[in-house]
Amino acid sequence: MRAINPWINFNGNAEEAFNFYRSVFGGEFTKIIRFKDLSGPDFQVANDEANKIMYIGLPLGKNNVLIANDVPGVLGPVSENENRSKIYVNAESREEAEKIFNGLSGGGEVEGPIGESPWGTYAGMFRDKYGIEWIIEFDPDYNR
Repeated sequence: MRAINPWINFNGNAEEAFNFYRSVFGGEFTKIIRFKDLSGPDFQVANDEANKIMYIGLPLGKNNVLIANDVPGVLGPVSENENRSKIYVNAESREEAEKIFNGLSGGGEVEGPIGESPWGTYAGMFRDKYGIEWIIEFDPDYNR
């Protein structure tokens, strides 16, 4: 396994929060993807959601990345009183991603089946049988 990184959901202020985190930790964002960057015939994005963050990553130390996104309004607001985090696992291979995904999602609720993502990775997400949210991903361009 390459890494396990925290993934945080925000109510439209992920970029603001991550600029703050960057001011504390330093470094540069690995990537920023807005919902409008994924917009197309099969994935419509409302104008008021277009500039919200779909993905932002900030390296922390040598092998860790703090990751976040804004939750689209159609999914409702994120409760400030609940655990707003997902555990993100960056697998070494597609096979490892499938093994981890299939193992941990058993008895849980799959939110996004594992498969090719619009941003060029192999990923899936689920809530395990204990209620913990996970994102499992293999990124062939990840070169750490």
